Amino acid sequence: MSEKMRTAVFTDIKEIGLEECDRPVAKGNKALVKIDACAICTWEQRVYTGVNEVEFPFIGGHEIAAHIVDLGDGVNTNEWSVGDKVVVGATLQCRNCFHCKTGNSQSCDHFNHSAQLEGMPHKGMGGLSEYMLVSPDCMFKYENVTPEEASIIEPVSCVVHSVETADIQLGDTVLVIGCGIMGLLHVAIASKQGAEVIVSDVNEKRLEIAKSLGAKHIINPAKEDLTTRVLEITKGIKAQVIFDTTPIASVVEDAFQCVANAGKIVLYSSIHPKKPVPFDPGWVHSKSIQILGTANSNDRDFVRAARMVSEGVIDTKPFVSKVYDCEDIKEAFESAIEGDKFRVVVNF
Repeated sequence: MSEKMRTAVFTDIKEIGLEECDRPVAKGNKALVKIDACAICTWEQRVYTGVNEVEFPFIGGHEIAAHIVDLGDGVNTNEWSVGDKVVVGATLQCRNCFHCKTGNSQSCDHFNHSAQLEGMPHKGMGGLSEYMLVSPDCMFKYENVTPEEASIIEPVSCVVHSVETADIQLGDTVLVIGCGIMGLLHVAIASKQGAEVIVSDVNEKRLEIAKSLGAKHIINPAKEDLTTRVLEITKGIKAQVIFDTTPIASVVEDAFQCVANAGKIVLYSSIHPKKPVPFDPGWVHSKSIQILGTANSNDRDFVRAARMVSEGVIDTKPFVSKVYDCEDIKEAFESAIEGDKFRVVVNF
């Protein structure tokens, strides 16, 4: 008789519960990992609330910290051993299309959140489970931190990709709009790139956290005009790089007002609801403005994010807001969607 495991399954909007299924078996070029912790991303939160439409039943979870419990006979044992602590990422790329083959797997043509992963009873990313089968391509070693802290490595990898997309130069002024977890990770990493970081958010508590992570200037746009303050701080030059980490379309227009000539605007967040943003293409042309998009991360980003967290260059402890046991999965989601936390982590 095959061994069993539990997995958390979305069965409808605002409906999620544990389901027992067969535990996968390591074989071929696949490792079996025991999932220790999985953070609840805003993507899964939107599945729970019905904003992101998926076909039910569905298994979410992609911010995963685990350890290897068995290896298929095709896995390279020079690189991997039972007991290795790993984060699981980059499982959704096809690794075959033009973009994957040219080092841009984060922009894979066939990126599919609803793929059927081997060994899973339903479609989905699979991280909200006790075990999963993983290709070595998708495992990245970590050490020195708890699984809960390691579950934040996936968000760090996405911000590493974003910051490198912007190509921040020493001495640049960087404006980060939004002080959620992603905005604050942008602050932490951009400040280590030698930038003078300005942050904008209406939440005073989060502005103070931004200061502790390296922000030199904080702006509350509910109390003062964002563009006026950016002009004052930069002595009329404005910001060389702007990261918009909010899902609000009107904030993109605010970014247009704060970018320097030859500056870059990075649209980090998806926009909800989807809404066109007007802009003047003549201004983009004449001022040499670059408007950049970034989403997801690739293997290189994951390797460096795991190293930065493992070596204490980036501290993810402040972003683990609350930890729930898997038995309390519905309560964990209700807590996550309150919007007052950085990451709720589910412990398996």
